[in-house]
Amino acid sequence: MLEKNQPAPVFSTPNQHNKIVNLSDYVGSKNVVLYFYPKDDTPGCTIEANEFTTLASEFAAADTVVIGVSKDSCASHQAFIDKFGLKVDLLADTSGEVCEAYGVWQEKEKNGVKKMGIVRSTFIINRQGNLEEALYGVTAEGHAQAMLDRVRTL
Repeated sequence: MLEKNQPAPVFSTPNQHNKIVNLSDYVGSKNVVLYFYPKDDTPGCTIEANEFTTLASEFAAADTVVIGVSKDSCASHQAFIDKFGLKVDLLADTSGEVCEAYGVWQEKEKNGVKKMGIVRSTFIINRQGNLEEALYGVTAEGHAQAMLDRVRTL
């Protein structure tokens, strides 16, 4: 698993518009809140995405972009954005490469059944491309505000 103060793994993967987004797009100019979530349009993921959207202008004022990542397709991401009026980019990591690089693809257990899945996690990446925070197993509700409070200290 990743830890604070190390370089963030680079990524290059499509967003909801099928436009390639690279971590290098932001190095030198913006902080990045990169959050991983299990699945579009599910209860916890919707809460988290809506809370990040509610605070989108405050993140922008703190020179920070918020980017969500799951293994859903670009079309699924666009439908999720359209349904809830989301104001975050969502990356389609259909190959799982970004999830693997950030260590969020892990074995999970639900109702006694073990299976692989995305552990809800968030990484704050500073303008230099280094990790300020590496948080695994976060709770959706209230998380966006906690991340905003943290990026305001950068």
